[in-house]
Amino acid sequence: MPAGVDTAAVKGALDWGMAQTRHNTRAIIALYKGKIVGERYAPGWTSDTPQISWSEGKSITAALAGILVGQGRLNVDDVAPVKEWRRANDPRGQIRVRDLLHMSSGLDFANLGLGPDSYTRANKHMRVYFDGLNVFDHSVNNPQEIPPNTQWRYRNSDPLTLGKIIRDIVESRGESYFTFPQRELFDAIGVRHATLETDAWGNFVMTGFDYLSARDWARFGLLHLRDGVWQGKRILPEGWVRFISTPAPADKSRGYGGLFWLNRGGAWSGVPEDAYMSSGHMGQYTMVIPSRDLVVVRMGPSPGGSQEYMSQLVAKILEGVPRM
Repeated sequence: MPAGVDTAAVKGALDWGMAQTRHNTRAIIALYKGKIVGERYAPGWTSDTPQISWSEGKSITAALAGILVGQGRLNVDDVAPVKEWRRANDPRGQIRVRDLLHMSSGLDFANLGLGPDSYTRANKHMRVYFDGLNVFDHSVNNPQEIPPNTQWRYRNSDPLTLGKIIRDIVESRGESYFTFPQRELFDAIGVRHATLETDAWGNFVMTGFDYLSARDWARFGLLHLRDGVWQGKRILPEGWVRFISTPAPADKSRGYGGLFWLNRGGAWSGVPEDAYMSSGHMGQYTMVIPSRDLVVVRMGPSPGGSQEYMSQLVAKILEGVPRM
């Protein structure tokens, strides 16, 4: 146990987290200075049980893009290498890689949320989950609605377009797209239980159909806490973590970076402003807090209000670890 940890306070925080039964918490892990200082699992769930992580997978897409940037095969300032957008006078030709990472492409890709509209053709964002689509084609074959980098909007089109770019680059070198996440990212950090599902065309649907264990996510969070370096080996390029944890220029709330959610605008009460996180539907969180050398993972199908619950849980854990 790292020096200065109040084990009773951490235990109390995790006990409280599991006792909030309406949130259906299946797993909580707290890491301080790279060590697990607290860990809890619901009956039937273990540290190695893959769990659906929903939109946390968007952050995996960001990491894979970062790996290609580090290899010199992708540049965030370049226009997105999407052949469908290369026609003369196509306004989509102005969309940069960074605009996709910032959810600021401006593509016409309506997100009508949950409810009855989820099951209509107009809800392009949600059709990714409920329709038999080639999700990459579905994402790139839409017109431009507003200029890029003028408005932040949560749209599945942007990370899925990045997924297509990643696939095109990997396969252009004659490499296996299907093994790319495991051999370039997961193997490097000891992730052994990840399952990334594809559509019928073999495209990873990392806007929702991704399964990792709590400890897998803890390792992913720790990689980012350590600025993309794992046991002395750089996995993500220098400056990448700063990029993904910096607010998107078009996001006035300062709550979103490069396919990671941020607390720069103070939306997470009781949580340090420098916190950033992978976040998925119904309360799947991997939160990184550099100022406190802390990673907190929480998994399980929580109903609405999971942000308040997670904020309280993290605030209680913070009471048990020293201030830096």
